[in-house]
Amino acid sequence: VYTSHLRSEGARLLESVEELIQIARDGGVRGHIYHLKAAGRKNWHKMEAVIERVNEVRSEGLEITADIYTYVAGATGLDAAMPPDVRAGGMLAWRARLQDPIVRARMETEMMTPSDDWENLMLEAGPENVMLIGFRNQVLRQYMGMRLTEVADLRGTSVPAAAMDLVIEDTSRVGAVYFLMDESNVHLKLRQPWIAIDSDAASLAPEGVSLNNMVHPRAYGSFARLLAKYVREEQVLTLEEAVRRMTSLPASVLSIDRRGLIQRGYFGDIAIFDPLTIQDHATFKEPHRLATGMRYVLVNGTRVLNNGEHTGAMPGRVVRRSTNSSQ
Repeated sequence: VYTSHLRSEGARLLESVEELIQIARDGGVRGHIYHLKAAGRKNWHKMEAVIERVNEVRSEGLEITADIYTYVAGATGLDAAMPPDVRAGGMLAWRARLQDPIVRARMETEMMTPSDDWENLMLEAGPENVMLIGFRNQVLRQYMGMRLTEVADLRGTSVPAAAMDLVIEDTSRVGAVYFLMDESNVHLKLRQPWIAIDSDAASLAPEGVSLNNMVHPRAYGSFARLLAKYVREEQVLTLEEAVRRMTSLPASVLSIDRRGLIQRGYFGDIAIFDPLTIQDHATFKEPHRLATGMRYVLVNGTRVLNNGEHTGAMPGRVVRRSTNSSQ
């Protein structure tokens, strides 16, 4: 399977989907779109055409799938607000350029001007919809949870200058959440049987160093949110279909043998939850909050969650794709 981020999730979304389809077709392989989205209000309408195109090629026998997370915001860094040539060469080279008065003057314009040469997520979202969530520098953590425009106002600078200065002062890309997707598109994608559910996040615990920075709430709530908001409350899809999208569909896409189903001969990976009470609690302002309603979890047949509490068992193992051609 050819799994890929799309080259563009905004202005050239349709062309990028076509590129992935062509690569899969030319290579004689399946194609998988990693966290499918239409970024930026002016691109939201394109999702219908994307869905139509994928359904068309699937009907022709080319297996294209995708995955999504259940939120209308993505998370990356302030590098997504700056042109590639300024970021080239690594962190130190990038940081040095941002201190060059000539480069800074150019960036004041380029960061606030749409371009066909690169995709500016800050403009797609709007700078008022960029929330800062991650810093190395403890002094800068006072800005966590604030919008980029708020920080610029506090510092008495322009939005581009604030972004550049934060990168310089933190010597990092600075973690940021970009609110740039549309809720109706989430519904549209959830109605497609070939779209699996992901979190696009590392597994975290609300303790220790994890608490030093904010994170995207998907790290704690993506799957519970699917079951609570989109199944129980909004009934966008059935409970059975939601479970399939989180289990057997991704296992099939990734050719993971004997996982994703409860049947004889398969590994004992089982999650038991209450569909009436399962609930995500993590928010963008308070992300380090565990979901509730999950009763028991077995990994490789060993109980790791017992009545909602971790048992301390760690029976997990590295999972590799199957070489079985039937997968």
